[in-house]
Amino acid sequence: MSEATVGAQRGMARRGFLAGAGAAAVTGTALTGTARAAGTRAQSGAGTGPLALTHVTVIDGSGAPPAPDMTVVVEKGRITGLAPSARTRLRPGTRTVDLTGKYLIPGLIEAHTHSDGPETVVPALYALTGVTTVREMRGQPVHHEWREKIRSGALLGPRWVVGSPIVDGTPSLWAADVGPTIEVRDAAEARRAVRRVKREGADFVKVYSRLSREAYFAIADEARRQGIPHLGHCPDTVGIAEASAIGHRTIEHLHALLLATSRHEKEIRRRLAAVRIDPRDPSSLSRYHSWFQQVHPLEWRAVQGYDRDRADALFRSLAADGTAVVPTLSVHRTLELPDEVPSRADEWKYLPAWQVESWPDQLAALTGGRTPEQDRQIRRIFEHRLRLVSELHSTGVRLAAGTDTGTGYLVPGFALHDELALLVAAGLTPAEALRAATRDAAHTLGLPSVGTVARGQAADLLVLDADPLRDIRNTRRIHGVVVDGRWIPPQERRRLLAAVEAAAAQTPPPEEGATMTGCGCGGHP
Repeated sequence: MSEATVGAQRGMARRGFLAGAGAAAVTGTALTGTARAAGTRAQSGAGTGPLALTHVTVIDGSGAPPAPDMTVVVEKGRITGLAPSARTRLRPGTRTVDLTGKYLIPGLIEAHTHSDGPETVVPALYALTGVTTVREMRGQPVHHEWREKIRSGALLGPRWVVGSPIVDGTPSLWAADVGPTIEVRDAAEARRAVRRVKREGADFVKVYSRLSREAYFAIADEARRQGIPHLGHCPDTVGIAEASAIGHRTIEHLHALLLATSRHEKEIRRRLAAVRIDPRDPSSLSRYHSWFQQVHPLEWRAVQGYDRDRADALFRSLAADGTAVVPTLSVHRTLELPDEVPSRADEWKYLPAWQVESWPDQLAALTGGRTPEQDRQIRRIFEHRLRLVSELHSTGVRLAAGTDTGTGYLVPGFALHDELALLVAAGLTPAEALRAATRDAAHTLGLPSVGTVARGQAADLLVLDADPLRDIRNTRRIHGVVVDGRWIPPQERRRLLAAVEAAAAQTPPPEEGATMTGCGCGGHP
């Protein structure tokens, strides 16, 4: 490995390619009063009276055709009325917002995040981009703190489903530089881990790739006993059909599916079992770089042996079991098509400049060392992932939209809009992609009160200037948002985004030796 690569990897450990390392403790004052100004969980709607959004085209997330010229009435954080505007009689004192020519959809759900960064930046970015629910895939105390502040009305942000720390085998792909990872060696340790994360308040157990069969099945059994879901990576030692049959709620990423749909699966599993990581290596990203180098040839072998009949049988079993897939095409694209990542994007201004400026060198270090032939193969692997998404959907497997935000080049909230475009590129219609980030994601996360526009549902809504069913990229054309019942109109939204930008600009780099967080999930089957 060259000195440049070693230096870049040390930089990653300091600053964090997979998230804004060390920044979570930074608060600052730029968004002081944001919750009071914009309204959030417990206080939203309190004392404000009913709100009517009138003359708007409603795309309700259920798959029903768009309903033009509708009025949506919101009160105390809930939708209390939904009917054609011509037939709606409003109570005296109802505030009205005329949305003629606009489109209203459910608030979006981001099913795979690793949120890290200033409290004054990250939670608000989700809400202000219309992402009103997130699922945190590596829970830490700060995420529980944010959730409680949002619920109390002290912080603007989304609903937060918070998972456990990563539970992995030993040695894990994660070294100590990322903070706590729970490594388990056997069934007894696995069961203790489940009981521990439940006590700590996790909403689910996040399982990872290096778990042994013994440990994984013990986690599944103990999670069932404790009444807590288990989900995440399908371990290298376990078949997807096996995992699905015992209640693995969601399969994250498309790596394990690549293996399970290949006629070379047995051969690849033998070779995968021989992959080694150095437990003495103190750098998680160095471990991942090594992992990439060893695993990409196995993924290419899997693609060469793709078996459509095998895939069809597996996907039908997933659909029958109710196991969902979160494809995270965004992170696959970043790590597998690094030559196509943008050189700049307007939304980068909402993150600290030092973090954004570090991305190119860090990505080069993480994906470096590939030959032109390997580049060609990895591009083909990405194209095959798109095909898998299309076939999963056509076979009836529920998809939930998630990005792996926390990885470089993925900005909280904004990244989910790009993920929707990638789902369409994979073959879904815009309406189907929207459902993956609304109704279907809500079902996947076990949240029946969000994900659709209907009476009784939570008032998490996104108002757009253009029709997303004509062009999915129109989800970025945001007019305003409703966050748990509180309307944030265009001018207020612009002001709050400007405050986020200012807070990001005031965030100092982490101190030398600060740890990173994130997933790194793009690196293995």
